[in-house]
Amino acid sequence: MPDTPMPETPDAEDFSAPVELDGPAAAPPVDLDEPVDSEEALDAGIEDADEEEAGDRVSFADLGLPEEILAAVTSMGFATPTPIQAEAIPALLELRDVVGIAQTGTGKTAAFGLPMLAIVDAEEQGVQALVLAPTRELAMQSAQAIEDFAARTRGLVVVPVYGGSPYGPQISALRRGAQVVVGTPGRVIDLIDKGALDLSGVRMLVLDEADEMLRMGFAEDVETITSEVPEDRVTALFSATMPAAIERIAKTHLTDPVKIAVSEESSTVDTIHQTYAVVPYKHKIGALSRVLATRAQHIAKGQEEADAAIVFVRTRADVEEISLEMSARGFRAAGISGDVAQTERERMVERLRSGSLDVLVATDVAARGLDVERISLVVNFDVPREPEAYVHRIGRTGRAGRQGRSLTFFTPREHSRLKRIERLTGTPMEEVAIPSPAAVSEFRAGRVLETLPARIEKGRLEMYRELLDTAVRAEGLELVDLAAALMADAVGDEGPKPRVEKGRAKGRQRDEGEVDETGEFIGASFEGQRDKDRPLRPGRDSAKRRAGGRPVHGPSVKYRVEVGKKDRVKPGSIVGAIAGEGGIDGRDVGHIEIYPTFSLVEITADLSQEQLDKIGRGYVQGRPLRIRLDEGPGARGAERSEGAQRFDRSGRPPRDREEREYARRYERRDSFGEREDRGRGFKGRDSHGLRGRRFERHERDDRRDSDGRGQSGGRSFGKRHYR
Repeated sequence: MPDTPMPETPDAEDFSAPVELDGPAAAPPVDLDEPVDSEEALDAGIEDADEEEAGDRVSFADLGLPEEILAAVTSMGFATPTPIQAEAIPALLELRDVVGIAQTGTGKTAAFGLPMLAIVDAEEQGVQALVLAPTRELAMQSAQAIEDFAARTRGLVVVPVYGGSPYGPQISALRRGAQVVVGTPGRVIDLIDKGALDLSGVRMLVLDEADEMLRMGFAEDVETITSEVPEDRVTALFSATMPAAIERIAKTHLTDPVKIAVSEESSTVDTIHQTYAVVPYKHKIGALSRVLATRAQHIAKGQEEADAAIVFVRTRADVEEISLEMSARGFRAAGISGDVAQTERERMVERLRSGSLDVLVATDVAARGLDVERISLVVNFDVPREPEAYVHRIGRTGRAGRQGRSLTFFTPREHSRLKRIERLTGTPMEEVAIPSPAAVSEFRAGRVLETLPARIEKGRLEMYRELLDTAVRAEGLELVDLAAALMADAVGDEGPKPRVEKGRAKGRQRDEGEVDETGEFIGASFEGQRDKDRPLRPGRDSAKRRAGGRPVHGPSVKYRVEVGKKDRVKPGSIVGAIAGEGGIDGRDVGHIEIYPTFSLVEITADLSQEQLDKIGRGYVQGRPLRIRLDEGPGARGAERSEGAQRFDRSGRPPRDREEREYARRYERRDSFGEREDRGRGFKGRDSHGLRGRRFERHERDDRRDSDGRGQSGGRSFGKRHYR
């Protein structure tokens, strides 16, 4: 179910003081890489008010909603609004613009949906309210919630529109008449272009999960859509975080808005037990299977043990690989990404709700708007590139007043990412140990033992008693040993594995975490913490660091990747793609030489074939990396003579005249913000501006509503990624 009112929540601080904002102007470039602390953003021009006492908490009846809407809310069993609802509903009923800063699960849908029904006239035909959502799932769920709120409002029609579904039914629904449209930006623009959607009568515009829309590259679409609606509309903008880009959107498109922020006490994060484990890349799949096998022991008391888990990964290739691996290990698992058709997505979500699916592996974009109460565990298999995405991920659990748990896998070199996330959420994560194979077997055996009394009571065991008695006498076995062997077989314990040579085990222990004598992963710690109490041997300090203080992790190996100057590639993009796909630290990527059609990269980390395959499937500037070992100048032929642009880790190119001339010839920049409007085409966006090949509108819808393979290519905010 979507965001809905909660029975009881703590009071929120009052952030409703109006803010002086600049008048409408051309929107500047959106750069979500620019960090802005949420609290600092909210402090600008916002006057704090004293918190209300618990006894002064209002009810929905106190908010000024019409009787038929109140009756619908009451029939749904809700009497007390959440903090954001208590602040936003009266402001919107007064036709004030609103900026709401609240995480998922705090009741945002009702905060804008209930006053929307009061603003819309059900007796008038034509679209009067438009809700923009970043994904199809969120659009469908918001539309369903608004329909539920409008159960007692006769004649009001809500139509969801989104990519991945045929145009025909959506156009027919719009022509039959709809007062409220909920949709994704790409499909909304398509319907405007086809003449099927007229926004000239819109009275209220809602930007739901605005930070996620901008992160997915919808900034240009939002500008286009807002230019199609009347200037005197009411606008509500809701976002889980408040980066600078959201501030700019508010200044451009909202007039004297009421700013509301949900206090940490009433946040969904407060209902989630946030944990982490340090897991080297190569042990992640094994660690995940152990966590899922024992997940019932981590579920809050009073909840069903058959609850579900969602596993977040970065790329579509990882979705397929990990979901298949978990299925092979006996879990009822499936994967969801942008490659999955909409009908199949809906079928998976329904299976998750009904209990026929327990583990869903997903990318960030594919899981946006997913609201299933059974999800009690969120596993971040890969750390999200930005802390704000972490908040959206863990918000898939801990909903509707239920307790949830999140577990994030950090590699030994990702300690800084942990600290960034903790600073954003204001909540320290608890470090936990990955269950050992013995712990998994013990847990499974306990579950088997729990079922035995009921099975004994059912009877029909005589044949099995005789078989056991015969085996004991014939083989000279002890009955307890026979029972133990049967139990081990029942839980999948195949016995001890061959021992690993000590020298090899020690090497893995040093580079890849603690392993036992059979090579099974035991645990790991962040780099630097494991040896912080161990003094360096004489003469090692200088050898361990390069100039500038960067640790040296081993001898470097030179690799070739198939992107170069003609692809307008930058060193940072190559570093981000290799580190993200390969699961290594960016510091392991050293010297980079960029040639016209390829680049040479020195990497100090030992890469397995599996990691090389993953890196090779990554994309930079829309081109696959196709990484392989460099075979030397002879194999590269004349390409070396064309001249290479070399970079140190600062990203600074050499300044000789020949290289500058080459750069001018191959690296001309399109001016940021330039747009081709002929035929509604557009250019792919990256962090430097709008560039790349042009796509027509019909090509673009599914790309926007799905994740891109290029997410692995470093920071992806404001970027378009294409195959």
